Amino acid sequence: MVGIASALVLGFLLATAYGAGFHLLLGGPARHILLYVLAAWLGFAIGHFLGDMLNIELLKLGALHLLSASIGSWIALITSWWLVANEARQEEP
Repeated sequence: MVGIASALVLGFLLATAYGAGFHLLLGGPARHILLYVLAAWLGFAIGHFLGDMLNIELLKLGALHLLSASIGSWIALITSWWLVANEARQEEP
């Protein structure tokens, strides 16, 4: 149980750092940081579970499938950025 709890905390912290760093790199309105952090959390969780289901052992840290979770997080971040940029383009006259 301790390994799972520490993996959950580490995953939460890493995904939060990914979302905040993504916002720091790209800038934009302050409301986007919430979107990016939520997207990073969701992508991290999905990537971790896919790594567990597919038994990806590369860069596994305890119970955490770090490589697949990080890839999932970055895919979710890029997708959310693309959706926000696409929405802004449609609002222009």
